[in-house]
Order: sequence, then C-alpha cells, then structure tokens
Amino acid sequence: MTIQVKHFQWQQEGAIGFVTLNRPERKNPLTFDSYAELRDTFRALVDDESVKAVVISGQGGNFCSGGDVHEIIGPLTKMDMTGLLDFTRMTGDLIKAIRSCPQPVIVAVDGVCVGAGAAVAMAADIRFGTVQSKTAFLFTRVGLAGCDMGACSMLPRIIGQGRASELLFTGRSMSGTEAFNWGFFNSLCEPEVVFSEAVEMAKRLANGPNFAHAMTKNQLNVEWDMSLDSAIEAEAQAQAICMQTEDFKRAYQAFVAKEKPRFEGN
Repeated sequence: MTIQVKHFQWQQEGAIGFVTLNRPERKNPLTFDSYAELRDTFRALVDDESVKAVVISGQGGNFCSGGDVHEIIGPLTKMDMTGLLDFTRMTGDLIKAIRSCPQPVIVAVDGVCVGAGAAVAMAADIRFGTVQSKTAFLFTRVGLAGCDMGACSMLPRIIGQGRASELLFTGRSMSGTEAFNWGFFNSLCEPEVVFSEAVEMAKRLANGPNFAHAMTKNQLNVEWDMSLDSAIEAEAQAQAICMQTEDFKRAYQAFVAKEKPRFEGN
C-alpha cells in the first residue's frame, strides 16, 4: 500500500514505516491538516501488511511543539461548539488510530515534546528519549483542562496517578531523567543516537512474530477495563489463536533443529 502525505514525511524502508514531523523552524507543530493526515495514515496501516513497525520522530532536535499557535489555537477561539467538538474528536481519533494499528509504534523524542506532541508520544508502544527532552502536557497553560487526547486515561497507567495528576494540573515540563525514572521513557539515549536506537527496536520487532505482536497490542488495549478473570480468559483465547499460526510451528521446528526461528507473520 502506498501512503501519500503532504504535511509530514512518510517513508518506508523494508518493513519499517517512518513518520517524521518536518517543520523544524517551528519545532514541528501540528496543524489541522497534519492531525488529519496522521490519523488517516495510522488508520491505513491496519490494512498494510508490508509495514511491521513504525518509528515517529521530529526534525531539528525537537519532537513536536503541539498544536500550532497561529494555525490552530487562534482559529479555535472563533469556532462554535460544533466546530470545537469536531476538532477535539479528530485529535482524539489520532490517538485511537495509533493505539488501534496492529504495528508496534516507537517514538524517538528529543528536545521539545509538548501538548499534542506529548500525547502522540504517550500513545506510542515504546518511547526512547534524551536527557535534553522536555515533555509537557501544557493544556492548562492556555486555560484548558489536562484531560485531552486521552491523557487522563493513559498517562496514569504509564507513570502513576499522582505523577500524572501533577503534570496535568500544572502543565510543567517533565525532564528526560524524570521521564525515564518514572517509566514514560523505556530508554534514555544521547541525542545523536536516540533515533537509531528507536530504529533498532523497530527492526527487532519487525523481525519477530508480527501476528503475535498485533495480538499483544490488541490485548494491551482491550484489557484496560477487564476484570482479572476476563483478562485471563481473553489471553487464553488470544494465545490459542497464536498457537495455530505457522510462526509458532516454525519456531518449534527451529528450536528442535537448534536454528534461529524465521517469523513471517502468518
């Protein structure tokens, strides 16, 4: 499947898809158009079996400065309730699209990662950051609630209720060290290698059992509001399905032959 975009960069190299936010002169802000294109891109990935993992990054030493002040914030002050709700639902749909695509999504975060940019990073499956990164859910600084783009649901699950509450009430920046110590970042890297580290993880996952990875991601999503009994039953069914795949059989045969397993996603 060929993905065509105008408002950020999309590139596919082998089984890895690369989303690059590319307005470095403004620290890679999002616009109405880029929100919509990002949402549509991740929706399209549901049906794209050639992409096994996705890496999101930003150009110019920053990840994303959130919604563009002039192209989004200004126009929002002039919209009626219908238009505002259309916008907030669209931004939420971007987060749902990232979570719903079967591919693992990895972000490489350096420099500024705020507002909607922080929400996109939050929605990823695995996050690589740097000491220089500054992550902030700064919605309260412009008079808005911290409950935006799923932050009140997802962030406490990642870093804990108390820490999430502080960040969402104050809008302050979380340093790279804090983000790593609190579990927001999976790994803390030097700026010059954070992207390559994210790519290495993407390659590792892309070379793994892709059908099983998709099943894992799905269960991570759907088990949030399940009881333990329901989750265990759901995982029993998911694992039984995975046990019917050729990947499972090939892995067993490779183990017996003392060879490296070959995963093909079927």
